[in-house]
Amino acid sequence: MYIYRVGVVGAGTMGSQIAQVVSFAGVPVVISDVSRAIAERGVESVRRIYQARVDKGKMTGEQLEEKMLLVGAVDDLAALKDVDLVIEAVSEDLRLKQHLFRDLDTACSPGAILASNTSALSISALGAATRRPGKVLGLHFFNPAYAMPLVEVIPGLATDPQTVDDVVGFAESIRKAPIVVKECAGFLVNRLLMPYLNEAIFSLQEGAASLKQIDQDMIAFGMPVGPFTLLDTLGLDICCEVARILHKSYGPRMAPAPLLEAMVKAGRLGVKTSRGFYEYHPSEPADPEQTVEQLIQAIGQEPRPQRTPWTQARPLLAIVNEAAMALQEGIASARDIDLAMVAGTGFPQDKEGPLHYADRLGIEQVLHELEEFTQTLGTRFWPAPLLRRMVDAGFTGRNAGRGFFLY
Repeated sequence: MYIYRVGVVGAGTMGSQIAQVVSFAGVPVVISDVSRAIAERGVESVRRIYQARVDKGKMTGEQLEEKMLLVGAVDDLAALKDVDLVIEAVSEDLRLKQHLFRDLDTACSPGAILASNTSALSISALGAATRRPGKVLGLHFFNPAYAMPLVEVIPGLATDPQTVDDVVGFAESIRKAPIVVKECAGFLVNRLLMPYLNEAIFSLQEGAASLKQIDQDMIAFGMPVGPFTLLDTLGLDICCEVARILHKSYGPRMAPAPLLEAMVKAGRLGVKTSRGFYEYHPSEPADPEQTVEQLIQAIGQEPRPQRTPWTQARPLLAIVNEAAMALQEGIASARDIDLAMVAGTGFPQDKEGPLHYADRLGIEQVLHELEEFTQTLGTRFWPAPLLRRMVDAGFTGRNAGRGFFLY
């Protein structure tokens, strides 16, 4: 099925960015929200993205106007009756999304595909809210959608294979790199990224290293920004909600660091509130009892595991271990896991992704370090069973000629 016209529901940051990506590829797109004024603000956000391209000399003013002719705004879902694909980009609330999908099911033509940009919620639950579960899937863009090449395509339990093929083809047509991911909490990228961010927070909370040292060390490894800068940019409230979803599904190894919960409770949500792990020129002085240092001290009253010195291996092996878990569950192939982490998080290209990185380290070394961390830091580092099987089989990485990949 060729997709000639797209609807985007939700005129916020991601909705507007998705609409710009679709229109940039020459596909007409209409933005829908609860009021015409809000939908029009989404259209203006699309214009600003294009204007930034004009300002950088990447397109002309005439080309901008041509692209904007492809973008419309509506406040009634009935106006989406002729679209071939709807991409939902509203708040991460399952009940809200299920209600919206029921309404879309009524408003859209029977052949239309209904996609969600959710980063962690159940696609199967969204499909079950409609009479067309075979036409429902996840299409997860990354922020900023106009710059990040990766999209995750997530079939639900009832999604038809043809629907997956149609959306993969569409994603490629709008110049994205789609990866089909088996449905699970957090899908692929967020499932692997959150343990990395969480471990950085644990390291800070325990006093293993300073905030700036952790950020600088991870940038030195090759990450585009440090974990705390990334947390502040994403929004600590959003990260905390993803962490809670993962914890509910995967158990203790995904328990959010107490400091993350404390930061959210204190209203330190990152760039959006001018305060997170860093200060961003806030207009009001910080509450002296709500600084990062004070929150860490308050958490310090609670029992915690034996400290270990800070090392890059803590957050990196958290990624590697969860990547091995995802691989053994069949969430994605080893190739796609590495591609997703490079394209979706900026994992350094010269390291080729967490599984290639593990092969370079040697799987026996990875297993040894995870076992040591399990003893000193807790069960969140309990090694994936696949790692033990690989070591027993002699699949120990690049030097052995075989690990997660063949060499």
